This record gives sequence, C-alpha cells and structure tokens, in this order.
Amino acid sequence: MTTAPADRPRPGPAVFAPWDEPDAVPLIQFKNVTKRFGDFTAIDDLTLDIYTREFFALLGPSGCGKTTMMRMLAGFETPTEGKILLSGQDIAPIPPNQRAVNMMFQSYALFPHLSVWENIAFGLKREGKDKDTIRARVDEMLRLTRLEKFASRKPHQISGGQRQRVALARSLAKAPKLLLLDEPLGALDKKLREETQFELMDIQEKTGTTFVIVTHDQEEAMTVASRVAVMDEGKLIQVATPPVIYEQPNSVYVADFIGDVTIFEGTVRKDGEHYRLDWAEGQPPLRVRSPASLRDGQTAYVAIRPEKVEIHHNRPDDHNVLRGKVVDIGYLGNLSTYHVELPGGRMIRAQNFNTERDTRQPFTWEDEVWVNWTETCGVLLER
Repeated sequence: MTTAPADRPRPGPAVFAPWDEPDAVPLIQFKNVTKRFGDFTAIDDLTLDIYTREFFALLGPSGCGKTTMMRMLAGFETPTEGKILLSGQDIAPIPPNQRAVNMMFQSYALFPHLSVWENIAFGLKREGKDKDTIRARVDEMLRLTRLEKFASRKPHQISGGQRQRVALARSLAKAPKLLLLDEPLGALDKKLREETQFELMDIQEKTGTTFVIVTHDQEEAMTVASRVAVMDEGKLIQVATPPVIYEQPNSVYVADFIGDVTIFEGTVRKDGEHYRLDWAEGQPPLRVRSPASLRDGQTAYVAIRPEKVEIHHNRPDDHNVLRGKVVDIGYLGNLSTYHVELPGGRMIRAQNFNTERDTRQPFTWEDEVWVNWTETCGVLLER
C-alpha cells in the first residue's frame, strides 16, 4: 500500500457556499414579493434566494416582516404582489397541506394524549402510509433525535428540551424539502437553548433538509445559520454569512443590531490609504482602513466592537487612542466588559478576556484609562 508524501496537503472539507456559485439553482425564490394588510406593508418588494441544505435565518425586531415571510412559505398567507417559487414552481396555488413544506411552532403543538411515538407517527398516518413504513420512519426519527427510550411516554412526562426534539422529529418524519422553524427555542432556558442549537445544526446536516428559522435572538441566528437575513420594516437590509454580518456590516443599522458596538459619527477625509473621521472638537481624529469610496467632508460613521478595543493604564503609542474613565464593569466569567466614559459623555465599551484565575480586576471604577484599537478594527460606514 502506498501512502501520500507527508508534505502533500490534504484536502479539507468542501466549503458550503452555493450562493457564491453562479450555476447553483435556488430551492426557494422570492421574486419582488410584496405583502400588504390593508394600508400596512409588511413585506416591501423583497427578492431573495435560499438554497438546498441551507440553514437560513430571518433575523429582525418584532414587526419587521420575518414571520410574514414564513407564513407565506407555509401557505397561511399569499403575496399581494410577486411570486414565491419552490423548486421552480409557484407555490401560491398549492394548499398548505400539499406543499413539500413543514412547520415547527414555538409552542411545539404536541398532542398531549398521544405518546412520543404516536406524535411522530401522526402525519404519516394521515397520509395513509402502511404500518411497516410508519414504524421504520418513526424509529429512524427517534434515533436521529435520541428519543428511543422515551417513545412510550406522553409529552408531560418528558422535559422541555425533549418535547422540542419530539416536535422536530414529527416535522421531519414526512421528509419535507423545507422545514420552517418559528422561534423554536424560545421556551427553553439559556443553557438548554445553547445545547439545542448545536443539536439542531447536527440534525439539519444529517438529514440535508433546508431549514429556515425565524428568530429575534441574534446569538441564535449567528450560531446556527449558514446565512442570515437582517430585516427591518419589510425590507432586507443585509444577507450574508454570520462572520460577514458581524465583521463587515453594510450599515449602521446592521452594526448596531448585531452584537455590542460603539458608533462614532463625524465627517470623513481621505488620508493616504486611510480615512480619518473628525468626530468631536478637541478629540483626535479616528483612523480607519477601508475599501469604501467616500468624498471628503461627508458624514460617515466608524463602528468598533468591544473585543477590538484595548484598555490600558498608560497611554499606548498608537493610533485611535482616547482617554476616559471607567464608569461601569460587567464581569461575565470568561471576560469583563468595561464601560469607559470619554470627554463629552460618549461611552465606549472595551473587553478583556479573563485568562488568569484571579478574582481581582485589573481596572476598577473611576480609574483614568486609555483605550485604543488599530486602523483595521473599525468599520467605516456611509449610512
């Protein structure tokens, strides 16, 4: 048997990014979709492609239109204008119960008088499947969701996380092309929710089913999704992978909605390979490296994440150095967040990871400190 030379690079896992492939055919296509309820426009001329095997997240505040999008996919609402295609077919004339789509509700909607096994089998029985097919499929779903030993129990006899998995197994039993998840983890406590997020990802990858999740939980969307659509007032503000959404937001709205951020507003000028933002009288300008094309003197914004901001007792020899005072401290175990008040009252957050087993904080309230970050850490935004 021959072996490859030790210095030959091994192929890594294929990157899943069909949205970057010009020949990839979307599973779902929203084409100039508008949905109105009387005078209120819930979805405004929306165009979006979602691909097979994606775990796609619709993220936004209450009333932004994400649930309306899901209800149109499920068949509970129809577009006022435009089309929604599933595998190239306009789904508007297809009744909800005949679509290759299933929906998992936040309340789980399990039948309390049926066992776990019977709950999972319910949809298959309604379809008239034979007993052997039903038994094989239900057993497969029980193994997938690790519920084999709970098959004979009723929903009230199992935990919230287990009920969530029963609802997921029932939704997947009919092998839909598309599974819609409406705030599926909202009823779980924080630790169980975090554990279940990874279980959802694992199950989605094993089944190959396309998942579309509606959530207002930014951390949940960033954890589970292959791509995230950030919405506001019925419009898509940005659609991208979680790292791009976080590190390269396309607007102040997205930067502010996703995670913690400090945003400086001012006038911008080109300075060689950098831009400089004049943001407050008597304060040094902020320097940022950016591919953006902005004109001198226009209003612009610099967004900076707290983990990118360093905090010091002594003034560092660097750019983007500001002096302030510690006014609040948040200890989160693995890291500490310092709220630093700058001259004029503006606040900026800086984070330190607690890598040492030491309960003493390196900075305390009322400390005079310096904060700084590099030119590549800030994001320059036009709007």
